[in-house]
Amino acid sequence: MSKLKIQDLDLKGQKVLVRVDFNVPLNSDGTISDDTRIRESLPTIRLILDKGGKPILMSHLGRPKSGWDPELSLSPCAKDLSQLLNVPVKMANDCVGKEAQAMAAELKDGEILLLENLRFHSAEEHPDSDPNFAKQLASLGDIYVNDAFGTAHRTHSSTATIAQYFPGKSACGLLMQKELSFLGNLLTNPKRPFFAIIGGAKVSSKIGVLQALIEKVDGLFIGGAMAFTFLKALGVSIGNSLCEDDQVSTAAELINACKTKKIPLWLPRDFVAADSISEKAKCQFASVMQGIPAGFQGVDIGPNTILQWRAELQKAATVFWNGPLGIFEIPYFATGTRKIAESLAQLKAVTIVGGGDSVAAVTQMRLDKNFTHLSTGGGASLEFLEQGHLPGVDALSDS
Repeated sequence: MSKLKIQDLDLKGQKVLVRVDFNVPLNSDGTISDDTRIRESLPTIRLILDKGGKPILMSHLGRPKSGWDPELSLSPCAKDLSQLLNVPVKMANDCVGKEAQAMAAELKDGEILLLENLRFHSAEEHPDSDPNFAKQLASLGDIYVNDAFGTAHRTHSSTATIAQYFPGKSACGLLMQKELSFLGNLLTNPKRPFFAIIGGAKVSSKIGVLQALIEKVDGLFIGGAMAFTFLKALGVSIGNSLCEDDQVSTAAELINACKTKKIPLWLPRDFVAADSISEKAKCQFASVMQGIPAGFQGVDIGPNTILQWRAELQKAATVFWNGPLGIFEIPYFATGTRKIAESLAQLKAVTIVGGGDSVAAVTQMRLDKNFTHLSTGGGASLEFLEQGHLPGVDALSDS
């Protein structure tokens, strides 16, 4: 069902309450280390300003344990946004209450108001604990726009509950539209062959998306620590590698499903194995045939795997990638992730990276401009591919 878009609404003179995703990584001194998510919100904010609307922005940052936490204030985001837009950005000390109400009411044309971290209130993540919280947020605006794709899989006060207070006036922002367009094409009409590369640590968190992808793709590559659960299911000796023993039978079922559907499944054929997770680790190469010796664990895909995967990926017309292929935070264990990223960056295919650590890796390598689309939401992109919809989008007005 198609949803209302921000372009469909008359914004002139309206206070536009926008759920953005400013959950940015911070340095130890509290400065922002990567403001990609803030930059991605700029088209929607500029559109509101250009159409004579008054943007009131709300977001979470991090995981505050209980109430106010000065280290997780959104004030660095207000400063960054003001510099990016060259527009004054006012900052409220809370997201609800008398001060937020007064600042929203007094907002002038051309100004922006950013509310303080939503998660300083437990009702943001637990709407049923205080239904009045979403109502208080809603009272600040005339129109509601959800542009936070990265949190659209959460049924939170600011992403889902709030929309009920804006009948016929809750809409998708420009970033949300872009994300849904690219990922929607993967579900309905990908250019083929369509390959998926899934990495990361846990099979358990990606079972649903793997099962969904098997129905869609023409080939599946599995790397990262989760590959060892699959290799154990095939009887490969994996040494001390990370493995979810309770998921081995599930991995075996997924392997059989690929065989039944005649979908090529590429698992690593060799590895970098290390005796510890550190830059001073003793390392060696190990193959599937010989297995990983006791006392060692797989930390990256090996050179033969890289060669095979790069050759196979040359055939792709569309590639979706989510999850690193090794412990890429340690340079010695980042070769596989780097080499596959470089290979994807050179393809003439549609290349989509599904959020999280994969996007961080691509951005670190300064390859971001070489990909068709970098998603701002890892969990949201996976849930959308698995379920075909998201609670934060379902809650919006129909067009």
